[in-house]
Amino acid sequence: MATFISVPLKKASEVDLVKPLSKFVTATYQGSEDQPEYLRAVEELNKLRKNALGRPLDKHESSLEVLLRYYDQLCAVEPKFPFSENQLCLTFTWKDAFDKGSLFGGSLAGGAFSHIKDTVLSALSREPTMDISPETVGTLSLIMLAQAQEVFFIKATSDKMKDGVIAKLANQAADFYSDAFKQCQYKDNLPKEVLPVLAAKHCIMQANAEMHQSMLAKQKKRFGEEIARLQHAAELVKTVASRYDEYVSVKDMTDKINRALTAAKKDNDFIYHDRVPEVKDLEHIGKAALVKATSITPPLSQKFADLFEKMVPMAVQHSMSIYNQRKAETVNRLVGTMREATNLCNGVLASLNLPAALEDLSGDSIPQSIAEKSRSIVQQGGLQSIEQLIKDLPELLTRNREILDESLKMLDDEETTDNELRSKFNQRWNRTPSGDLYKPLRAEGGNFRSVLDKAVQADQVVKDRYNTHCDMITLLCKPENELNAAIPSANPTKTLQGSEVVNVLRSQLAQLEQLKEERDTLEGEIKAVTFDMSTTFLNALAQDGAINEEQLSLSQLDQLYSNYNQRVQASLRSQEELLGQVQTSHQEFSSLKQSNSEANQREEVLKKLASAHDSYVEISSNLREGTKFYNDLTEILLKFQNKCSDIVFARKTERDELLKYVLSTCSQFLTQQPQTPQQVQQPQPKSQPPARPPPPMFAPPAAAPANAPPTGNPANNPPAMGPPSQAQGPPYPSYQGYPGYMPVHMGYNPYAAYGQYNMPYMQYQATPGQPGYPAAPPAGQPYPGYPQQPQQPFYPQQ
Repeated sequence: MATFISVPLKKASEVDLVKPLSKFVTATYQGSEDQPEYLRAVEELNKLRKNALGRPLDKHESSLEVLLRYYDQLCAVEPKFPFSENQLCLTFTWKDAFDKGSLFGGSLAGGAFSHIKDTVLSALSREPTMDISPETVGTLSLIMLAQAQEVFFIKATSDKMKDGVIAKLANQAADFYSDAFKQCQYKDNLPKEVLPVLAAKHCIMQANAEMHQSMLAKQKKRFGEEIARLQHAAELVKTVASRYDEYVSVKDMTDKINRALTAAKKDNDFIYHDRVPEVKDLEHIGKAALVKATSITPPLSQKFADLFEKMVPMAVQHSMSIYNQRKAETVNRLVGTMREATNLCNGVLASLNLPAALEDLSGDSIPQSIAEKSRSIVQQGGLQSIEQLIKDLPELLTRNREILDESLKMLDDEETTDNELRSKFNQRWNRTPSGDLYKPLRAEGGNFRSVLDKAVQADQVVKDRYNTHCDMITLLCKPENELNAAIPSANPTKTLQGSEVVNVLRSQLAQLEQLKEERDTLEGEIKAVTFDMSTTFLNALAQDGAINEEQLSLSQLDQLYSNYNQRVQASLRSQEELLGQVQTSHQEFSSLKQSNSEANQREEVLKKLASAHDSYVEISSNLREGTKFYNDLTEILLKFQNKCSDIVFARKTERDELLKYVLSTCSQFLTQQPQTPQQVQQPQPKSQPPARPPPPMFAPPAAAPANAPPTGNPANNPPAMGPPSQAQGPPYPSYQGYPGYMPVHMGYNPYAAYGQYNMPYMQYQATPGQPGYPAAPPAGQPYPGYPQQPQQPFYPQQ
């Protein structure tokens, strides 16, 4: 019976796919109607893994089908979850399949081992176990090819095919075995039985080739050649019997060759007297290769069905997140431009005391516009509302700082323990240093600190602005009789009522109001624009194998928003023209009014009241934005804290396994430091994170891109033999950003109406603040009595 080399099944530790994959689905597809289906698919994938790896498999086609279904599903799911970015806390621990060696039958292997070498190993970010190292799988692929060729030889022999064909098949098999032998003779990765079996098979296949070629020579009456080939075959099997009889039996073949050689010599000695040539002078036997490494092209199972068929690949998710970010920036720019223009318009009118100056022709009553502003402030809560918001900000800030500090402290504690053990065991502690692994997380934490620092600065700017206008806001909050008493009276100017100048000025102000209303409508239209880019990205990925996100996104955004951009610019030009007309009309109106100190004092107070109302609205908006910012950041920081907790827990689990291995195998160390793993200092229990309010309700975006850093051993850390259970799957996550959240690293504009655009992918950038009201209009015409305003605050955007 032929002896074949097979590779035993690798044994894996139990891995729970449900928790990390479900967390990713929950965070990325929150609110999606497909989320329950994805969660069920995660459960089914976990069952597939348990069926494939969690129980012994019979040597039967049905068992192979179980493995193929699991493999096909892995191939389908890989591009849809951030495995390559190492954002999932999944640690696959595999044992070396050749720990004890194995020799038994097997099949379906040459292409599979080539696939492991060419495709799978490139996805690993750490050293593989010996059994799947590039040299080992390359050798195994050659071995499987040789054995497959031998199977064809056995079949041809069984079917009694022509001796010339059989000889060529055997000769090719001998060549394949020779290649495999040369590949592994200087390697220690394979079991010790493999090398002698390969050497023996090489000799046996050569002997078979010579034996069948001798039969062909006999048919052609080349009796000397027949004897020479049989003698060579006899020498080959004699070598096998003397060196490798422990692994392969050639007794039957030896007897067959010797019988044929004895008969051939007898006939030649008594009848033919043909000269027996030297082996080196014999014609080379041809070769016939009937096997090659078959490429692995999923799906391999006939029953395959993609559990995550509706989920788009990570490349599309990544492109969608960047597209949404670009879309958010476009909308924010257009809306922000209009809002800044409206604020500018309000500031100019307030500096001219319009429309109050037209309403105050009596000189002794509250102008209607001022009365409306007063009622508006009272309805919004007055001073109490603003003061409560200001009071809440420090508490929200403190809560966020505590969450961030606790998260980074977990990393510090685990890294300290890792460094102590590395110092203790030196090169035996052969895992990636925590300091290297945590660099992306620490960078992310640094970004969060920077964002909080900018937010503190924004808080102070808002408080300063409030202090500046507090007195006038207080006055606007008073009852109407007290407000009227606080405004200086002036001589009546009723003669101006009904004048052409007043009518023109009122018409111009009405046009400005209409322009602002049109902007509100336009803003709603811009925010309502939607377009599903996922189909475009999927088509590009299917057609080209890659996505040119920038080209596709910019082209689509230009189509969607070019018309809106033109309408915004037209609105700005109309406002500029109208404001110029208002200034001219106001100068004529002012020259007609009686000039006295009482009138000037009254107008100055009315200007300040109008400006105080605008400041109140803006400050309230800023404070609400700041409150929402801190609450949203709390949610993001809790995600960050979970990432830190997950990776620290995974590192602790790996640390404990490695520690047990080092202590159990390093006898010299045990002699010097006799202690158990439990005696080694462990990190102190972490304090509980601070109490947090319920998180704000908002829909998280799709996963953001992330580039995984190298996680191999550093150059100054000498490699050492790892424990058999060393994890060989993707390394612990580097967390370039939690799926669904962009790293926080830019400022957030209170005038951008944070949270209203439903665009969580906005890049963080220090956009310039809205300038104060201009001191003078174009062409050098100053606005009379125009107050200077401070720079507007900016909270960091997320």
